[in-house]
Amino acid sequence: MSPNDPQTQRRDTEPTAGYSSVPMWLIVLLGLFFYWGLMYLNDNAGGFNALVYAPFQNFEQVDAVQPKDENQIAMLKGKRVFDSTCALCHQPNGLGDPSKAPPLVGSEWVLAPKPDRIIRVVLDGLQGPVSVKNQQFNLAMASWKTSFKDDEIAGVLSYIRHTWGNNAPMVKPEQVKEIREKTKARTQAWTAPELQAVADK
Repeated sequence: MSPNDPQTQRRDTEPTAGYSSVPMWLIVLLGLFFYWGLMYLNDNAGGFNALVYAPFQNFEQVDAVQPKDENQIAMLKGKRVFDSTCALCHQPNGLGDPSKAPPLVGSEWVLAPKPDRIIRVVLDGLQGPVSVKNQQFNLAMASWKTSFKDDEIAGVLSYIRHTWGNNAPMVKPEQVKEIREKTKARTQAWTAPELQAVADK
């Protein structure tokens, strides 16, 4: 095979890089995809504010639904405590379960003007027969004083005193703190007669 043979010349030639044009349809497709991405971010990124979350579109919408005063904040905190702990026995609707816990709806223990009795119940528990709305219950409630802080107990009591048609004064953390201090030596659950000796007005 001679050096002048075309096949030999093709094998000995150095490869070279060439250019080819990008298809116009691909440029258009990428442009449309880029435009769609910008529109999606504009509609769903909340202005790239980390405080904005679905389904809200901007911070103003998020801020509008946030609690604005300490009572609203206490109620939200109380609802979280109730839903995660109390609802298991007292039921999400507050109507209770005869085999587990008495009702909170319309309960004279819940609606007493002063919350001193109900605070004691949450702190140290309740044991033995108790009358609620003229119905007898002989059940036990656990102590929660080591599980929840004063503001959490105040929140959950405020929640049950303002939900399901109940309407009684809010419970303040200071009230819980005062009774916690007064009863700190107590190691057993309260009985109904003991609680009835505590003023509720």
